[in-house]
Amino acid sequence: MSFGWREFPGGTVYALCDGTGPFFRSRDEAFPDAIAQTWAAADRYDPAAAGEGGQWILHFHCYAIRFDDGRTVLVDAGIGPADAPSKAWAPVPGQLPEQLARAGIEPAAVDAVVLTHLHTDHIGWAAGALFPNARHVLQRGEADALGGPLAEALLDPLWAADRLQLVDGDVTLLPGLQLRHTPGHTPGHQVVLLHTGDETVALTGDLLVHAAQLLDPALAYLLDDDPDAARAARTALLDELRGGPAVLAAAHPSEPFHRVPAAR
Repeated sequence: MSFGWREFPGGTVYALCDGTGPFFRSRDEAFPDAIAQTWAAADRYDPAAAGEGGQWILHFHCYAIRFDDGRTVLVDAGIGPADAPSKAWAPVPGQLPEQLARAGIEPAAVDAVVLTHLHTDHIGWAAGALFPNARHVLQRGEADALGGPLAEALLDPLWAADRLQLVDGDVTLLPGLQLRHTPGHTPGHQVVLLHTGDETVALTGDLLVHAAQLLDPALAYLLDDDPDAARAARTALLDELRGGPAVLAAAHPSEPFHRVPAAR
């Protein structure tokens, strides 16, 4: 299970893998427009994502940004414990508590949990009491689009505890830490941009979910709510990041940190 970190002036970004397991669709189903050359290039880039018989092997990464002054921001909350909402398909229980301990981070010391979106493999540990002192930050449009049992299990307790912070569009969460609204995968999907002075670290959630999309940003993903909007947001962000030193920290590739490849 991957664990890594990247230091920056003023702190460290930790990559915390909550679990590893196969997706519930084949990769050909997940990316119906991918061609053989795309898969060949993606397999060279991330060979561990290719399982037998066309399986797609996912890593479920969360990221902790720990500043030298002690402030800690977690980006996404993984697949969660054994009874988490993702239990129908994800390899629960996740290992995030152990991964946080490995990074020397006490859950009670986490100041904010930024949820890139509300799919079940990104909210697992947010639905419980693991982070009792953290505000949970998400786009208002994402919260408005959620309903039913998941809203009751996740959002209602956070509202009741006064630990839910809704934002609208692009906002600065902390100095050097920006939330960027990138709709398409879901209505309120957001990415986190850490501007360190030396480079930008882009924590991208599900803006891109496979190396195939990193190599071909136009490639659509079956579970995007709005594939055209997702494609536009993905392409725009990658084009922006190519303008300066930048690192991608994505949710599902096998290795957590990647340089932005040159345009095709």
